[in-house]
Amino acid sequence: MTGERRSGAVLALALDVVIPLAVFYLARGAGVNQWLALLLAALAPAAGIGWTWARQRRLDATGVFVIVSMALSLLVAFVTGDARVLLARESWLTGAVGLWILGSLATGRPFLLDVAGKVSPAGVARRVDSLWAGNRVFRRWVMLASLAWGAAFLLDAAIRVVFAYTLTVDSVPAAGTGALIVLIALAQGAVMVHGRRSGALALMRNHG
Repeated sequence: MTGERRSGAVLALALDVVIPLAVFYLARGAGVNQWLALLLAALAPAAGIGWTWARQRRLDATGVFVIVSMALSLLVAFVTGDARVLLARESWLTGAVGLWILGSLATGRPFLLDVAGKVSPAGVARRVDSLWAGNRVFRRWVMLASLAWGAAFLLDAAIRVVFAYTLTVDSVPAAGTGALIVLIALAQGAVMVHGRRSGALALMRNHG
């Protein structure tokens, strides 16, 4: 991964995960009520979308989806005044990501394959494309990896809804983030184990 891409990935992670958590708990520590603290935290991803637009002068499909889902959920939250509606809103995005990843399996080019191409150096990206086109073991590994990641995001969406309506409001943001980290770690761990056992990782290292 190049330095520019790595910096972009780190910034996106901060805007989507770290900053919303920090905003929520700092606001709560300052005495802001739960509903307003959640509202302020929910606006953090908008900063990431604005940053992307400022650099690229365009909005991708993901950015448009985030804006639409944010607007709808905030509208419902304003009408109901319910903090738990804002908490459940997080499941919309992770659920959509899971469906997007799984749906990409039907397109002939899984989502994770495109991700690998975008975040890898040019030489590695060409190697990945070559293996995808001509190696059955590698293709199976990428398909299973996409299934694992898609399932992890869908499970996260379900867990977030349960958390939103069963846990205390103040504990849900941290619990939801923790659950996502655990699910992604489990999915990636399973992917790496399968990659080593099947030889797919060795193919990536040695394919010339």
